[in-house]
Amino acid sequence: METKTPESATERGHRRRLVGIVTSDKMDKTVVVVVTRRVRNAKFEKYQLKRAKYKAHSADNGAHVGDKVLLCESRPLSRDKRWRVEKLLEKARQA
Repeated sequence: METKTPESATERGHRRRLVGIVTSDKMDKTVVVVVTRRVRNAKFEKYQLKRAKYKAHSADNGAHVGDKVLLCESRPLSRDKRWRVEKLLEKARQA
């Protein structure tokens, strides 16, 4: 029997990606990220901001509060963690 392998071994199908801002980095190897999206209200035809908080795995503890990060969907890593920090897009500005 032949086994089919994907073109690239690292590709595991379609994984969602989100961009958000880190709001907490107090846990070890975990950050809390707020993702904001604009949704159009059907009745009033105005745009509203909706926010969602995700716990994401940061293996090197490289993301800190205020940083903009790219999240990638992953397998369950703990009770709440279902996302990984894939890339640090922008560092927080220092006051």
